[in-house]
Amino acid sequence: MIETIPNLMPQIRDRFAHVDQCPFTGERIFFENAGGALTLKSVVDTSATYAAIPDNQGRDNPASRALVDVINRAKADARDLFGASGGQFFVGESGTELLFRLIRTAAMNAPSGGNIVGSTFEHPASRSAAIQWAEHSDRPYLSVDHQIGIGLVTPGDYAAVVDAKTRVATILHASPVTGMGADVAGIAAAIRAVSPECFIIVDGIQNAAHGTLDIDSYDVDGYVISPYKMFSRHGYGFAWVSDRLTALSHEQLLNGPKETWEFGTRDTGSYATMTDVINHLDWLGGHFSTSDTRRDRLVAAGQAILDHEKALTDAMIHGIGNLKGLASYADVEIIGGTDNPKRKGLVSFRIKGRISPDVVTALNDRGIRTHTRKADHYSGGILTPMGWDDAVRVSVCHYNTTDEIRAFLSAMQEIAQG
Repeated sequence: MIETIPNLMPQIRDRFAHVDQCPFTGERIFFENAGGALTLKSVVDTSATYAAIPDNQGRDNPASRALVDVINRAKADARDLFGASGGQFFVGESGTELLFRLIRTAAMNAPSGGNIVGSTFEHPASRSAAIQWAEHSDRPYLSVDHQIGIGLVTPGDYAAVVDAKTRVATILHASPVTGMGADVAGIAAAIRAVSPECFIIVDGIQNAAHGTLDIDSYDVDGYVISPYKMFSRHGYGFAWVSDRLTALSHEQLLNGPKETWEFGTRDTGSYATMTDVINHLDWLGGHFSTSDTRRDRLVAAGQAILDHEKALTDAMIHGIGNLKGLASYADVEIIGGTDNPKRKGLVSFRIKGRISPDVVTALNDRGIRTHTRKADHYSGGILTPMGWDDAVRVSVCHYNTTDEIRAFLSAMQEIAQG
């Protein structure tokens, strides 16, 4: 656990902006990381630096060439982070926009007929795109039902639905509602066992900040993240695409390079801030690995993050010291159960007979920032089958501390008795 290394946690927290102070309300604990993680101070500085540079890529001058070098470096850095030996990386408007684009490309180029498969576990970013482009490509959309009790979808669930005519499949790596992480490699293997040429697109937006990425082991064609949920900033999404997806016809400028996915002049700062994120994780991994290989250090960082966040969510659920955990309250229900090994840094719960927004407000009044998930177009796919109208989401990252969990549990003790 990160907190077992002396003085490491203060160093980590010092790297982030607004780690314990909201610029609008003052002192607070930030447990709304699934809505957008804290931002590295280096990202803030880098964004300002590149926003001020007037030059663009593709010009015959030193500044332009320097910008291209920054972009190329970020793409090389991303290979180490994602564990991707092939394919390419590019940025877009947002993670949602990139998922729509990749899924559209796969659906409109796949052999005619067949079907498109997704699951009820998914965020609407990928599910909406898959359903829309199934309709536009004149294919049925087949839905895999997630398992309500564990808040997850499994390889076996996909295997029961996919067939030899499945042309495109979408997978959510981790849910921002249940908090559970799916076995992407296992699901992809189940799909390819019956449809080897299927195009597989993964929504990694919630997962990216909570462990190690390993594209080479997944056997997929697209993987998308939203950097603002991974310690960077809003304003762009980041995608990896396989060579076979790039070989398909996709939107491009006439007579332009066939391998290009980007449109227009990109924000060099978006690439540069991805390097900032990767440098931070490299630094963190150096405290848990003596390897000279950057990939090894990034993997070590991911494992340390998983271990730390598990300790925090376990304490949240089961208690710490003389403080009762959420599982100790008879009226508290937790999505996915109390001992789910697939949990990644997130606990969603409700208090029976209480409106979740009221609980979130009560926590906010005590300086603890959480979030309400409602059975709307974002979270209804998870909450409605459970018969829930809403839930309280408490989400952590590697800069959150055991003391912050103690403060949360103390607040819940007051709220539960109220």
